[in-house]
Amino acid sequence: MVDTSSPNPDEAAENAVLQKAVIVGLQPGQAPHVLSEAARFARLLSAPLVIVHVDVTRFVTYEDPDGYVHSAPIDLNREAGVADFDDVRAAAAAALDGSGLTWTARQLVGDPALAMKQLANTLDAQLIVVGTRKRGLGESIREFFTGSVAARLAHRQHRSVLVVPLEESVPDEQSEIWTD
Repeated sequence: MVDTSSPNPDEAAENAVLQKAVIVGLQPGQAPHVLSEAARFARLLSAPLVIVHVDVTRFVTYEDPDGYVHSAPIDLNREAGVADFDDVRAAAAAALDGSGLTWTARQLVGDPALAMKQLANTLDAQLIVVGTRKRGLGESIREFFTGSVAARLAHRQHRSVLVVPLEESVPDEQSEIWTD
């Protein structure tokens, strides 16, 4: 199934306003200080902030010459990605409304590193911000198969990548980082 909804006619105008933005990749339940750090750097750089949620349950089927991306679901439960984006957007609104910062939220599809890289190229972003992953066996297995988003961003594009650590760091005396 191909997503045939019409592209946002104002996207080109919005992209013009968002040039030189700071991009932050977020997912539901992410530590709030990842967004706080991204907002802090957006203020320091006098840049707009673009909050990105990447729906990994969908993949890009093709892209039009005007940049509109057509996607198809891996799983027919398309509502899960929509709900996740709504959660990310609501958390961003709660944290940023009234801050005076210019910001927007976008949902991308596919591989998180590639999707954020492409958006960063489109917006000529100054910085990409991501959080570290949660500790645990499940996350370790996922990273083994998919790789670290931060590492892939750092090695596959030219922009600076800020990796925001978990709120609770692992004590120096703990030999294993992921104990689950």
